[in-house]
Amino acid sequence: MGKFQEKGTAKRRRDLSRAIHASISFALLLLIILMLSGVINRFVYYPMPYPHGEWNLQTEAGAQDLWLTAADGIRLHAWWFPRPQLRLATLFLHGNAGNVTHRVDHAQAITAAGSSVLVLDYRGYGKSSGHPSERGLYLDADAAYDALVRLGYSPDRIVLHGESLGSAVAVELGSRRPCAELILESPLASLSKMAGLVLPFAGPLLVHGFDTLQRITRVHAPLLVIHGDADEIVPFSQGQAVFSMAHEPKQFWRVLGAHHNDLLYVTGKEYSARLHAFYQSVCRCK
Repeated sequence: MGKFQEKGTAKRRRDLSRAIHASISFALLLLIILMLSGVINRFVYYPMPYPHGEWNLQTEAGAQDLWLTAADGIRLHAWWFPRPQLRLATLFLHGNAGNVTHRVDHAQAITAAGSSVLVLDYRGYGKSSGHPSERGLYLDADAAYDALVRLGYSPDRIVLHGESLGSAVAVELGSRRPCAELILESPLASLSKMAGLVLPFAGPLLVHGFDTLQRITRVHAPLLVIHGDADEIVPFSQGQAVFSMAHEPKQFWRVLGAHHNDLLYVTGKEYSARLHAFYQSVCRCK
C-alpha cells in the first residue's frame, strides 16, 4: 500500500506542477495581451487636455465657446464658428490627437467654402471632461448634432465632416441620423485594420471597433472622400476601400503628394473651392 500511495502522491505532484505551469503560462499570456492592448489604446487616442494648445487663437479666429452635455452626463466643450449669412452648418469631428485649437485652419477653410462650423472636443480632449472611448465618442457626436439642431439647423442643412479617426465617428453618426452631406478626410477602414499596421499578427485579434467599412453601407447621404496618396498613417488604400463600399452619389478626391497631417496645406485654396462646389451640387445653397 505504501508504494501505491507514493505513486499516487507523485502523480498528484506532477498534475499540480502541470497546473501551476499552465496557470503561469496563462497569466503571462494575459499579461502580454493586456500590454499589447495598452499599446493599441495609446495608439488610438492622443488627447491634449487644457491648458495645452493654442487657446489664444480663439478671439482672433472668431470662435465662440459652446458647452454641451452628452447623454451619459459628460460635459463637453466645442468651438462654434457662426456665419449667420450661410445656411449650412458643419459638425467637424477631428482626429485622434490635439484639440479644437489645432483645427482653426480647418474651420476657416470650411467657413470660406460656405458653412458655419462646430468643432467638437471629444471627452478627455481640450476642456471636455471624461476619458475617450469608442462609445463615448459616439455619444459626444450625438450631443454636438443635437446642439446644431437646437441652433436652428434642420438635418438637411447639417454637414458631417470627419477627419482621420473622426471619419469613423462621422460615419457612425451618419448611419443613424440624417444629414445633408458626409465628408470624410483620410478615413480609416476600421480600427482592426489600423491595428494590423502596428502589430501585424496580434493587432487585428486584439482590437476591434470604429468599423467604417461596415457602417458606410448604412449611410445614404451624398459622400465626398478626400485622401492624400502619400498618407503614411492611414494608407490611401483604406480611403479607397471605404469609398468603394459607399452608396452613390459619391465623389473621391485624390490629393497628390499629400501626407496625413499636411493634406489641408497641400490642397491650398482648392480645399475651400472643392468643398464649396460639393455644397452647391447637393444643397443648392448660396
